[in-house]
Amino acid sequence: MQFVEYKKMIYLDGDIQVYDNIDHLFDLPDGYFYAVMDCFCEKTWSHTPQYKIGYCQQCPDEVKWPTEELGQPPSLYFNAGMFVFEPSLHIYDDLLKTLQITPSTPFAEQDFLNMYFKEIYKPIPLVYNLVLAMLWRHPENVELDKVKVVHYCAAGSKPWRYTGKEENMQREDIKLLVKKWWDIYKDESLDYKNAVAVNNQLIADAAEAVNQLQPLIAAAMSQAGAVKYVTAPSAA
Repeated sequence: MQFVEYKKMIYLDGDIQVYDNIDHLFDLPDGYFYAVMDCFCEKTWSHTPQYKIGYCQQCPDEVKWPTEELGQPPSLYFNAGMFVFEPSLHIYDDLLKTLQITPSTPFAEQDFLNMYFKEIYKPIPLVYNLVLAMLWRHPENVELDKVKVVHYCAAGSKPWRYTGKEENMQREDIKLLVKKWWDIYKDESLDYKNAVAVNNQLIADAAEAVNQLQPLIAAAMSQAGAVKYVTAPSAA
């Protein structure tokens, strides 16, 4: 499947849950790659100069990038767990060719996509991909009641194996989001198989209603008597 029949698509990681409608993202201007900026404050970034000097693009004014020592600040960097893109066979082929000559990096495909789409990347608000570390690293940037998409990527935050023992996992906002995930998971009205069963039951109910009407229709036709008609002339 090549997906070129679609003008835009939204990619979501498997540990992401969508809690509100995001269809309006399909109306964003064409020609760009849209995603939410990442945070550089977790230990997974310890290999980078950003982490070592305490610089984060989520709060660039708190710790200034040392231009005199390190040159220009790094390009804006997105989290690749969610992004809006335009399917293209040309870009697909070029991605594969570029990948063959690109050395491996710590964040694998995320680093690669950031490098490849650097010139056309446009940030979108973090409500479309709340990386959970934002809750304790940059709480001033988070309005939890407005978040539409949650990314359960922090260590220990996967709802299906959540224990609450890992660092930051005893936070009330984390517990709330884990419960929210389970509420969706357990909601049988959202189950695909259940939807099929409901549809089949509707068909069965309709067929039964027709069967019940058949004797009434037959009786009505009997009372009406024979239908008179005139033979139409032949078209031959």
